[in-house]
Amino acid sequence: MVVSCQDEKSQLKNKLKAMKVLRSRLLQAEQEKKHAEEAAARKSQVGSGDRSERIRTYNFPQGRLTDHRINLTLYKLDQVMEGDLQEVVDALVAHYQSEALQQQAEQ
Repeated sequence: MVVSCQDEKSQLKNKLKAMKVLRSRLLQAEQEKKHAEEAAARKSQVGSGDRSERIRTYNFPQGRLTDHRINLTLYKLDQVMEGDLQEVVDALVAHYQSEALQQQAEQ
């Protein structure tokens, strides 16, 4: 980044003024960089709200629970709503363990 200043007659005053301008530009660039990182982090955490981002569907008329991440469909929605989550948890654990094994095999 280059700053030049020729407003004053004195070289020292021009240098001091240029250093102030340089300092402010560097600070502004750093703030913009930080803001862009925060915006990127926020965007990665918040989805677009699109239907394709859904994780689970609870279909009460059919008594169906579908977990779209692992392609699990259970027709036990009433039991799940009462707290019997063991089957869902077991399926999630099995899915993530198989993914971990696949990643290890690829490495």
